[in-house]
Amino acid sequence: MALPDVDQVSALIRAVAKTEILPWFRNLDASAIREKTGPLDLVTLADEAAERALTPALADLLPGSRVVGEEAASEDERVFDHLDGDAPVWIIDPVDGTMNFAQGRPLFAVIVALVHRGETIAGWIHDPMDGRMATAVKGHGAWLDGRRARVAESVPLSAMVGALSTRFCGEAMAAQLEERASGLGERANLSSAAQEYLRLLEGRAHYALYHRLMPWDHAAGVLMHAEAGGHAALSDGSPYRPTLRTGSLLAAPDAESWRALRDHLFG
Repeated sequence: MALPDVDQVSALIRAVAKTEILPWFRNLDASAIREKTGPLDLVTLADEAAERALTPALADLLPGSRVVGEEAASEDERVFDHLDGDAPVWIIDPVDGTMNFAQGRPLFAVIVALVHRGETIAGWIHDPMDGRMATAVKGHGAWLDGRRARVAESVPLSAMVGALSTRFCGEAMAAQLEERASGLGERANLSSAAQEYLRLLEGRAHYALYHRLMPWDHAAGVLMHAEAGGHAALSDGSPYRPTLRTGSLLAAPDAESWRALRDHLFG
């Protein structure tokens, strides 16, 4: 399958962020924000506008492709069925970190992934606030603002900085993780998977742990992390795939660090 031009996709994402997202930042009233499944699961007019703009534009870049957008899937779960087909699929998170965005915190980003037959083959993460753009194509490395991205060097567990989420994993596991995380270094949960993957790509964090695996949150980031030299897998050691929606996903600088973290956190 011929890939669309990576820079052309980047330019499209930048343009949509500029016109459909940034004008709403710190300019949302109550009518522009609503709950989807609860008070911690929000959607804003910016999310919806950005997804509406990206969906047809990305599909036009790759004739025959399908689109799985977060907001479309929240309205109709049958959208997920596209991931099981043979056609290439664009996965869109129009505003990752919507809670931050709605609260006026500059910790959000646009995530786009391209998946074919259950495998992520390209990804983009764009921070509209500072202009950072991370890209990756499977087998060709990860890039951040035109420079090759590399994950952090491995360090002892007590010095590892990262994001460790205890949401969506149940009370017993959450209590265990909180207790065992005390043996690690600084925690920096940013309430945005995109921002946390950017920290991994910049070498500013060593690990990240998640328990809800929506494809728009992780398909691009896991590919980028791997292409930057990192190792990620489910807690049982099985590989991540963008068709997954449950499980515990752990990312670390390398396989040895991953095993040490997994054993420390999960026993």
